[in-house]
Amino acid sequence: MLGFVTGLLDSLGYAGLVLLMFLENVFPPIPSELIMPLAGYGASQGQLTLAGVIVAGTIGSVLGALPLYWLGRRVGPDRLKTLAERHGRWLAVSPEEIDRASAWFTRHGRWVIFFGRLVPGVRSLISIPAGINRMPMFPFLLLTTLGSAVWTAILALLGYELGSRFGEVEKVLGPASNAILALMVGAYLWRVVRARPRREG
Repeated sequence: MLGFVTGLLDSLGYAGLVLLMFLENVFPPIPSELIMPLAGYGASQGQLTLAGVIVAGTIGSVLGALPLYWLGRRVGPDRLKTLAERHGRWLAVSPEEIDRASAWFTRHGRWVIFFGRLVPGVRSLISIPAGINRMPMFPFLLLTTLGSAVWTAILALLGYELGSRFGEVEKVLGPASNAILALMVGAYLWRVVRARPRREG
């Protein structure tokens, strides 16, 4: 995974960073905790600029938030819960969880979008209840952009400040990133196996 991220950044530069952060939001096989520090390290080596890395990472993150927002807005709570009822075993989400996410969003207000973008595991999913609750596009984009900019800046600065010491961190990040991916897949499969189709009557 580490080699894939590095290769894409080396070959495509900022466009590769936008693509990686887009994919990280839509389908997160590669965490931003790996992508952005690597890009920040590239900036410290003169391959990219720190400002460019933060801007590109933010753009990719915002673009990645839009499909899930439109999914929630287009499908709506009722159809989404019906989909979860029928295919929740494979989607790894239940109607009750959709209700809880929507209620949490309503209870905490729009600023949950900003703070949600700073929480790993919540960053992308927070877009769904925003769409379900038909949050207007402008405040959604504004708060998503602000939260994403803060998150990407923190991670990029971390990689930038590590500089030449990043080689030592790389030895840890490689196995760690693979372990994160394995845990995500394992958690999903465990949930699928544990889930049981509901019997009527």
